[in-house]
Amino acid sequence: MIPVTLAMSGDQHTHLQSFLFPGDGFEAVAILLCGRRNGDRRHRLTVREVHDIPYDQCERTPKKITWHTDAIADILERATAEKLSVVKIHSHPGGYAKFSGIDDEGDARLLPMVKGYVEADVPHGSVVMLPNGEMFGRVLGDDGTMRDLASISVAGDDLMFWYPNSGNLAAPSFVASHAQAFDLGTIERMQRMSFAVVGASGTGSPVFEQLMRLGAGEIVAVDDDVTEERNINRILNSTLEDAAEQRMKVDVLAAAAARAGLGTKVIPIRKSLWDADVIRAVAQCDVVFGCMDTVDGRYLLNALSTHYHIPYFDIGVRLDAVRDGPEEGRISEACGTVNYLQPGRSSLMSRGLFSMADVAAAGLRRQDPTAHDRQVKDGYIRGAVGHRPAVISVNMLAASLAVNEFLARLHPYREAPNRRHAEVTFSLASMELFSEAEHGVCPILVRKVGRGDVEPILGQIELTERKSD
Repeated sequence: MIPVTLAMSGDQHTHLQSFLFPGDGFEAVAILLCGRRNGDRRHRLTVREVHDIPYDQCERTPKKITWHTDAIADILERATAEKLSVVKIHSHPGGYAKFSGIDDEGDARLLPMVKGYVEADVPHGSVVMLPNGEMFGRVLGDDGTMRDLASISVAGDDLMFWYPNSGNLAAPSFVASHAQAFDLGTIERMQRMSFAVVGASGTGSPVFEQLMRLGAGEIVAVDDDVTEERNINRILNSTLEDAAEQRMKVDVLAAAAARAGLGTKVIPIRKSLWDADVIRAVAQCDVVFGCMDTVDGRYLLNALSTHYHIPYFDIGVRLDAVRDGPEEGRISEACGTVNYLQPGRSSLMSRGLFSMADVAAAGLRRQDPTAHDRQVKDGYIRGAVGHRPAVISVNMLAASLAVNEFLARLHPYREAPNRRHAEVTFSLASMELFSEAEHGVCPILVRKVGRGDVEPILGQIELTERKSD
């Protein structure tokens, strides 16, 4: 049976915690309307909307809450029209960390009614929030029985993951050293999590290596390119034999993981990100690392992150060399930036990294290079930069910075709140580290938060056209 997970944004979680715990010690309730990703590894419910049930429409006590179903009639109409999942979420102000007998009775009445009303083959569920913000939940199965949500996650300034039966996984022996820094709870979350690493070369390879050795449970590695001699200087564990035989980059990473034998499941995907099957696979992951330098690919990952409530770490590296004169070839700057993107907040576009015109130009270059070159010549598109210099030491620094950004959000340890570090840049020329705070929202993506599966996928007609058989 495919497990079902629930994902929401940090802003949604903050709102729920505030509404469900108004300070009077009584239970409160809200309804979540959810999109989804129907996957082959897991089903992911994505919170689109939060609908508070007004306090004055409920009978509230410290251990029980009741309300008339008329209060959610309009919500059920929306769910029916758009085939959305309905999830009830209520509070346990006393901190009781289980579904109570009263909860069982209420869910046994409500959820079958919702299923019959919505008349769509989508799961519906029930979630409890505790005063510290922790959540646990369950969904109604096709056979009428309840089963636990496999995980509930929050993609905010901090990353929060909750699982049923936490503490049941034994920590592997090889994590003993870093378990001293990141507690066993963090290690267990790593073991249960699925990561997508999109791009398997300069920064993707060292990101993959770090996640594997930190005990990642699953890594989906995406790249449609073969190994070449020019890649050997920055793909860990690659050989000249790999280049001679033109092995796929993701296969090189998967083979290295198999040799290490650390238990990480690797799913190598030998396709471009611009393939519907790839989006379907990545959208089932818990965290995405973007290790690619194409503008349109980075935009697509930002959109995917927003649709499916997946935290996205975007990595960029730049090496500048003097192009002419007596100092030709001398490195004038070596720098890199890690952008952390969360659904409903700022984006790579709103942060000024590129515009939608740049995205369109990159798409044209990928689909029709001749037409792209002609528009560059005619002045309609800014010229594109060719291959930049690549140095493994700089790439590994950027990759390490990205993985540490992830760890700092999974296991917060910084002096300042994580929201102050949405964009982190290093410069080896000036030997400085810069940080920019999270601010504003992206007007392009804000309406796509939690939408999950739509047609065409991510609103991209090209993905429908390239849909695999």
